[in-house]
Amino acid sequence: MQLAPLATTSIGSFPRPQWLAKTSVTRAAFVVPPENMQEACDDATILVLRHQENLGLDVVTDGEQRREGFIFHIAGQWNGVDTQNLAMKERYRNRIMNQMVPRIVGKITRRAPAAVEDARFAKAHTDRPLKIQVPGPMTVIDSTLNEFYDDEAEMALDIAAALNQELLDIQAAGCNVIQIDEPAMTRYHDKVRDYGARALDRCLQGITVPTLVHLCYGYPGLGRPLQHEYKYNGILPELMKTKISGFTVEFGRSQFDPQVLKACGDRIVMFGCIDPGNSPAPSMDSVKRRVAGVLEHLSPTQVWLAPDCGLMTISRELATQKLKVMVEAARALRKEI
Repeated sequence: MQLAPLATTSIGSFPRPQWLAKTSVTRAAFVVPPENMQEACDDATILVLRHQENLGLDVVTDGEQRREGFIFHIAGQWNGVDTQNLAMKERYRNRIMNQMVPRIVGKITRRAPAAVEDARFAKAHTDRPLKIQVPGPMTVIDSTLNEFYDDEAEMALDIAAALNQELLDIQAAGCNVIQIDEPAMTRYHDKVRDYGARALDRCLQGITVPTLVHLCYGYPGLGRPLQHEYKYNGILPELMKTKISGFTVEFGRSQFDPQVLKACGDRIVMFGCIDPGNSPAPSMDSVKRRVAGVLEHLSPTQVWLAPDCGLMTISRELATQKLKVMVEAARALRKEI
């Protein structure tokens, strides 16, 4: 897969059409009748693929139009996970925050495919390279209530084995890039060292397409402080020991020094350069300056550009404005370099 320097893409999610679903940060409330759901999701996926192509993104996603929720879509197809009878979890994303989550009630194994048909359908409706996203083992653990396992590392490896089966099928369906979303890694550096990096490698067994781990800080605009007290330099060296092809990092709404990304060596860096929240679109010059900062430390051929996080929580109009700026900045910088 050959991409232009400073290839443009997205984290994954796009705003859903209002006729399909009302979306919150955690779950979508679909508004079409169940008997019309597949057709509605097909239509929404084609719409978002065309939208990305028209914007000029180099790598597209299915926009996660079918995904009910970040964890529910995948884990709902696993044995050992109860996504119907939820429980309250007090500590979530390393902070006190009561959250209703699925329960781990038995040994986790993959019962059926979850995102494979999503990938196959999207691949059939675009000529652009396709990226598909799944939650990683540490984040599944953080987003569920464990009522079965005595050893969290054992649970992580069982989750990784289930994810590996899913990813092998997604790869066989023609997916060009796989992204493993791991916001939990940014908050639990000790667990990354204990078992998280090992579980990430287990996810990747037999995977030959480029893979990225999304080191996410979560959505902004929720009335809470940004979660930037956690630093990338605490985990990048550990993750460099894994087989992961690259890292998705957030610099659009942080004050991090891009020098920290020198730790990524020659691997792909999907550089978050756009705030995904409900803030005005930035100027092209401001995005160019942000990207120029990382190019002082990394080659433009290894840098991809994206928003910091998914775009499902903002309007389609605002998402379009922000992505247009990002694509224009990439094109201008390519001419300059």
